[in-house]
Amino acid sequence: MCTIRSLAIITIASALFCNCGRTEPEGLETLRFTAIPDQTSTELQEKFQPLAEYLGRQLGVPFQFVAARDYPGSVEMFKNADVLLAWFGGLTGVQARQSVPGARAIAQGEVDRKYYSFLIAHQDTGLERSEEFPLAIADLRFTFGSRSSTSGRMMPEYFIRQHTAQSPLEFFKHPVGFSGSHDKTAELVESGQYQVGAINYKVYEQRVESGKTDPKICRIIWQTPPYADYNWTAHPDLEKKFGQGFTDRLQQVLISIDDPSLLAALPRTRLISARNEEFNAIRQVAEELGMVR
Repeated sequence: MCTIRSLAIITIASALFCNCGRTEPEGLETLRFTAIPDQTSTELQEKFQPLAEYLGRQLGVPFQFVAARDYPGSVEMFKNADVLLAWFGGLTGVQARQSVPGARAIAQGEVDRKYYSFLIAHQDTGLERSEEFPLAIADLRFTFGSRSSTSGRMMPEYFIRQHTAQSPLEFFKHPVGFSGSHDKTAELVESGQYQVGAINYKVYEQRVESGKTDPKICRIIWQTPPYADYNWTAHPDLEKKFGQGFTDRLQQVLISIDDPSLLAALPRTRLISARNEEFNAIRQVAEELGMVR
């Protein structure tokens, strides 16, 4: 016969072993991470959810993706330790690490060591692809992507200055635009609102592959020289919150991922290790253009 005391013991034991609907262990801190919003997609949360779940299983702590409002917003979130891990572009990564002593670039796409941008133009300009820098764009309406984008603004501006010995403000006859994202740049050029634009090569190729951009109407006219770009950057507080050696463990998990569905959010086919020193050239260009202090 079950006594009142034994019933109480059973009830307490059940409460201890039942998760009562929780998906995270009680008291276990969540590792929040973000990514620069380099496309105008509303599906970032959905894209990053499988990766968050995978990292959580591998490392034993819950991961949560937190969307950033814009490029500077992603850096500010990292600076304030609102997120402790971020998928940055080359410039935003440099800005974040400059703001947070001890922050580390830990992984990058295999393609990110030699990244590049396209200059694209509307077919009505009559411009064709060439290895020579297209000086004729000086008379056309031109747009960058985000003001803080490595591939959509900083490096294209750097190469424009190299080839013309002028700033974009001096070189272009019309006011230069800033679309805010690579997707928007493609849309503005294809519509003819801007005649020429600078865009991340991977975004352009993905849009063409998916049918979002017609390469006959919105055509490549020039490709920049290569530069380093995207990277995962880790906040030093990871070691305080999740234990010594956690950052190295996180790095190993990231670079060992071989499931295309997990890498699709980036999107990359493979991640490799990264070090802060690999982005020194980006930092030097950013300093030259006044984008970091």
